Amino acid sequence: MENNVQGRIHSIETFGSVDGPGIRFVIFVQGCAMRCQFCHNADTWDGSKGQLRTPESLVKQALRYRPYWGGEGGITVSGGEPLLQMDFLLELFRLAKKEGIHTAIDTAGQPFQDHGPWFEKFKALMQLTDLVISDIKIMDPAAHKKLTGVGNANIHKMLRTVSDLGVPLWIRQVLVPGVTDSPEGLKAERAFIDTLDTVEKVEVLPYHTMGAYKWEALGLHYPLAGIDPPTPEQVQAAEAILVPGKDKNSKQTA
Repeated sequence: MENNVQGRIHSIETFGSVDGPGIRFVIFVQGCAMRCQFCHNADTWDGSKGQLRTPESLVKQALRYRPYWGGEGGITVSGGEPLLQMDFLLELFRLAKKEGIHTAIDTAGQPFQDHGPWFEKFKALMQLTDLVISDIKIMDPAAHKKLTGVGNANIHKMLRTVSDLGVPLWIRQVLVPGVTDSPEGLKAERAFIDTLDTVEKVEVLPYHTMGAYKWEALGLHYPLAGIDPPTPEQVQAAEAILVPGKDKNSKQTA
């Protein structure tokens, strides 16, 4: 039976090297309900924009690059927020797994809910997902709402659910000096990470301003103007807390 589901796609990166293992075919979807102050893809927020694409056409396009993936590469869906397009993701990954393709989702987790039809679809999606990549941003709920516009209780539930379902996790922390770099906050984050059973990798990502021009092009005030990227010493200090050599799965973390 023909499936007419389509996804709203912002852009494609055919040789991604930082969005999962190996070389990745990265699909950036359109639409996100969060308003992270350090977002470098503010042009993906509006869910009414983007190009409509079918899962079939995207898998067909991805397969042209399969010779470059090696043994680890595959498809990563990023954004924007992939979990806002659940039906599209399910069909995309169903087709990808038929081709034996490694699948990854880079998600902030904000749409997560642990009940009802959405949750049933999420569990089905996790059966087709080889890796979930997610950045925790900041642990304190009030600070998280100030930084992103939303709370983080359901995001933490998503990470626990992914772990409980046995799906590998990569955890990322965007390090913004004076915002997300307090030792107390990073220690709290490490304690939370230690409650998750499937974490394979923890990464500290230095904040950068390369996406600030997009805010200006959209007529938006860039809220972190004047904040410089962290120094190598600041990154190392954060890594000393978040990335203590190896994670509980005994896999390399940095």
